[in-house]
Amino acid sequence: MIVKQLVRDNRGVSLDERYEQLMAFLGSQLPSPVEQEQAGNEALVFTGGSPPEVIVQLTRSGVTVLEYGGKWETRDQFVVKPRHVGTVKWRRLPETAMMNAVSALIKGARAMRLHRYRPCSVCGAKTPPELLSGEEDICSACAGPQGYSVH
Repeated sequence: MIVKQLVRDNRGVSLDERYEQLMAFLGSQLPSPVEQEQAGNEALVFTGGSPPEVIVQLTRSGVTVLEYGGKWETRDQFVVKPRHVGTVKWRRLPETAMMNAVSALIKGARAMRLHRYRPCSVCGAKTPPELLSGEEDICSACAGPQGYSVH
């Protein structure tokens, strides 16, 4: 008979339980909506915001927080190129300290992302830089068909 031994932290909580708690915590800290996907065998990737603002990669040993970013390679191909903000080795820290650190990194990444937004030169709406077109910084709503009707 094989018995699975649970690895526990210094409070007696299993690492699996702590990992599940961390998943829930990340979902509550990121801006809505939060998308979650499996990246390979190791990481869960959370993307928060619409348009996206923050990306968090969760592995069995660390939490990496990234500011969402990217660039247009061609007219039809956008490549996500996030900026690294910080990594926390969650298994090494007490729960409160770890959650405070991750929360601060998420807030910082979000603030940096929102700081990069620019106003549309037509309507003035704050817009992510990758969604502005032309040298005049025009948002997609203002650049698209205006829906004029001729009588």
